[in-house]
Amino acid sequence: MNKKELMRAYRQMYLARAFETRVAEQYTRGRIGGFCHLYTGEEAVAVGALWHLRPEDYVLGSYRDHAYYLIRGGDPRKAMAELFGHSDGCCKGKGGSMHFCDAGMNFFGGYGIVGGMCPIAVGLGLAAQRLGEKRVVVCFFGDGATNQGVYHEALNMGTLYQLPIVWVCENNQYAIGTSVPRSSAVESMSRKAAAYGMPAETVDGMDFFKMQSVSERAVARARAGKGPTFIEAKCYRYRGHSMSDPATYRSKEEVEFWRQRDPLPRMRAAIRHDFEAEDREFEEVEAEVGRLLSEAVAFAERGRELPVERLYEDLYVDEAAASPTSAGPA
Repeated sequence: MNKKELMRAYRQMYLARAFETRVAEQYTRGRIGGFCHLYTGEEAVAVGALWHLRPEDYVLGSYRDHAYYLIRGGDPRKAMAELFGHSDGCCKGKGGSMHFCDAGMNFFGGYGIVGGMCPIAVGLGLAAQRLGEKRVVVCFFGDGATNQGVYHEALNMGTLYQLPIVWVCENNQYAIGTSVPRSSAVESMSRKAAAYGMPAETVDGMDFFKMQSVSERAVARARAGKGPTFIEAKCYRYRGHSMSDPATYRSKEEVEFWRQRDPLPRMRAAIRHDFEAEDREFEEVEAEVGRLLSEAVAFAERGRELPVERLYEDLYVDEAAASPTSAGPA
């Protein structure tokens, strides 16, 4: 990878981190309501896992979904407006933090139900396979999802039908406030997944280079019709489960251990070492992102909630549009 590509990866990671910082600020000011789950600390997982995707590929994630949307090319202004609950948000203000979605760029959403994205990934993968499309599905979920029944059904079907899915388990050590040793009889998520007859790897999710490398192989395998791959990305969220969680169940020593593995400084150090990049180059990227996010907040502040009479729109498919006549011959 050349310097330009690595600087682009650094920008994506920094954008995801800085966006969450702005979100936390706006949340504490009372401008964002409801549940709000931040991705701070896990940026290398998403950027690395999505690095080799094409625009036509599908992406699904959990309720910690802001970063996926931004990395796939989502508009930070629409993202912030959605969090404000305004009509010019990416989901017209109806989804909020946990339900970002943009079908136009094949990001099929964050899901508030633990493990709820897994069967949808199977459906998308099956559709791509039946239509003879070379699309790949990347499905993100947390370690807590591996204890849900629907997760096991989805992994089983994915391998049974050799679907083009890359399962990405973001093992950030906690399912809300319950640690992996207390919630899972088998602590290795990749070992769990291997029971479903597919390649399963554990990787340092705090390292962009390792994430993009393992993802490259998984995406290529899926695109070649060789079936799914499971990636367990060992990572850590620096904030609590949500903005309302003080995370008192974690020791200061544990948090500091993972702080030393922060993916952003590691990425910056690698670029400086390999390409003799100057601090000025990173500062320019960070300043540009800062301006972008300031405009995103200003954009959200100017917005308004959807009128009450429009709240029941988007619940059903338009009957005329869905009719056999308009859809063409079966």
